Amino acid sequence: MFRYQLIRAAMHITRTVLLTRLEVIGRENIPASGPYIVTLNHTSVADTPLLLLGFPLVEWAFFAGEKWRGHPIYGPIMAWLGAIYINRGEVDRRGLRDAMAAIERGVVFGLAPEGSRSKNGQMQEAKVGAAYLASRANIPILPVGFENNDQLFANFKRLRLTTVKLRIGEPYTLPEIGRRAKGADLAAFTHLIMVKIAALLPPRYWGVYADSPALAAVLAGEDLWPACETAVRD
Repeated sequence: MFRYQLIRAAMHITRTVLLTRLEVIGRENIPASGPYIVTLNHTSVADTPLLLLGFPLVEWAFFAGEKWRGHPIYGPIMAWLGAIYINRGEVDRRGLRDAMAAIERGVVFGLAPEGSRSKNGQMQEAKVGAAYLASRANIPILPVGFENNDQLFANFKRLRLTTVKLRIGEPYTLPEIGRRAKGADLAAFTHLIMVKIAALLPPRYWGVYADSPALAAVLAGEDLWPACETAVRD
């Protein structure tokens, strides 16, 4: 765990320099041990560092775009922390195999289902990677919502303090459907995963999920799965 302690110390310094205060809500929902998958909305390059600061010291693995592998600074650091480099925009089977191997070792896997960072802070339509891993590994999912992370660098340029809120929801498992999930099943699982994240956030972040009946259901404390299945058929 030494590498995580070292990086956390550097991140605390960076957070202070960037005039950032991190408020963690729902830390009691973090499982005592892995493996589990952390899913989050992706609004800033600071998402991963602040995620690591908000969680206990655990071993992580996470996807990173292939473009970062050769970066002289971030590449080695990200690999040191557990990055699995993948080609964005295509099915990277080797990356999925490496991810499953990491999960089998008991690590915590961090994943932004949207894949690419949102440019306006609003949630984008997600890809099925998180649903695929969770359904194949049959492990819990821990939803995380980042609030104000999208404003961090703009505020820093104006020398304004930013309070980033990291909201951690309750862990859950995907519904049992009695078959190996694929196609429409993975799409419905993905909708569920994103709605669980959206429910942790203010409406300004909901984006493409704002009008989802599944989101309305979870906010009302109702079963959201039927609406998730309907959403991918409409």
